[in-house]
Amino acid sequence: MSPLPLLLLLSLLSPSISTQNPKPSPPQTLIQKTCNTTTYYDLCVSSLSDDPKSQEADIRGLSTIIVNLTATNATNTLSYMLSLATNTTNNSLKTLLRSCAAKYSNASEALRKSMHSIDEDSYDDAFVYVSAAAEYPNVCRVLFRQQPKLVYPPELMKREVALEKLCTVALDIISLLISS
Repeated sequence: MSPLPLLLLLSLLSPSISTQNPKPSPPQTLIQKTCNTTTYYDLCVSSLSDDPKSQEADIRGLSTIIVNLTATNATNTLSYMLSLATNTTNNSLKTLLRSCAAKYSNASEALRKSMHSIDEDSYDDAFVYVSAAAEYPNVCRVLFRQQPKLVYPPELMKREVALEKLCTVALDIISLLISS
């Protein structure tokens, strides 16, 4: 075979070979890198991306943002329960909802203490406070189980799960601070 046809054949194959090579992916943002270490990646990315401050934040800043979002979730759920308690005529349910609201108030307070601990570089304390906040809603579910005639409101269950997941993400990010 003469060199000219061989050269022509190679030149025809070269573009197809080079187009088969994947392009390098763009570098990950700090949010993506941080969220890759968490249990709930999508929740982490969407929650942090919603806050404009997160684009300029370091890991410590991201932990403060996620803990703040988690505290807001707990406070909103507290308000929701107080509203349910106000609007029910069932005294047993009213008492139970107020007890649950107190647990969410405790969770919200623990999360505020966690933010303060992060500000003070006391990451172990921050971890403990978020861990406590994650447990308070479980007490509410247990209280409802002890009252078989009362139904645990489905919306409250959704909010409890959301708070637990946010706490898990916060704990995962705080763990990065502890290990650094």
